[in-house]
Amino acid sequence: MEREIHRIHPAPADPRPLAGTYLDAPLAPEDADDRLFVYANFVRSLDGRISVRGADGRERVPGDVANPRDWRLFQELAARADVLLSSGRYFRELAAGHAQDVLPVDSGEAFADCRAWRREHGLAPQPDVAVLSTSLDFTLPETLLEQGRRVMVLTTRDADEMRASRLAAAGAEVIRLDSGPHVSGGRAMDALAGRGYRRAYSVTGPWVLHALVADDRLDALFVTTVHRLIGGTDYAGILEGGRLEPAREWTLRWLYHDPHGPGPGGQQFARYDRYD
Repeated sequence: MEREIHRIHPAPADPRPLAGTYLDAPLAPEDADDRLFVYANFVRSLDGRISVRGADGRERVPGDVANPRDWRLFQELAARADVLLSSGRYFRELAAGHAQDVLPVDSGEAFADCRAWRREHGLAPQPDVAVLSTSLDFTLPETLLEQGRRVMVLTTRDADEMRASRLAAAGAEVIRLDSGPHVSGGRAMDALAGRGYRRAYSVTGPWVLHALVADDRLDALFVTTVHRLIGGTDYAGILEGGRLEPAREWTLRWLYHDPHGPGPGGQQFARYDRYD
């Protein structure tokens, strides 16, 4: 991770090592200390694929774009979170052996500085977890609770009572927000803010992102773009769901070029901030 990346925006700067790029940079503005700051991260191909359905019918991050240098920055963002936002679908994929991790921060030696950053800033060894789900059709891994992490399941008042009771018996705090077919991004974030969280990192998919963006609750979006075209007709992009009216505006905060990413083309790391 010492191989250098190059800043393109806001102004070209001297090359720097990849490690620490997101760990060292300011995350939230100073006036956000008394509110919940929400951010998300995706890795995608040049033609916009974040997941592609395989022959087994499951969607997963394509091997053409998943790479250890992007994973490093994913972990750095996780290190800065009080709580991770996930989904029932993620835990179903985890149970089937198709998810990347049991939610970071990674315990490997390569990420010792991320864990040290949390200690130095008075954070728990691992972020808590908030699962947004209407179906409640998933099982929580015992590892999360064994690590002493608080696990909250944010759902609707209409969610299945037996499934809610099963998750509560497993150690989760089930929070019923409102009626309707979907979990409101705004109400979910209000619930987390009311419990004292200040940094929430969405590590799940495009449908949860839509819920956050539609309610104007996403503050920053980190996107790794691998310079490869992969095609495929059954795929997901960063955002899935109904048309946003009006379209939401975002400004480019920074852009880095990584010539040491996958293949000869490399990749780029961008951060976008919500424009108010």
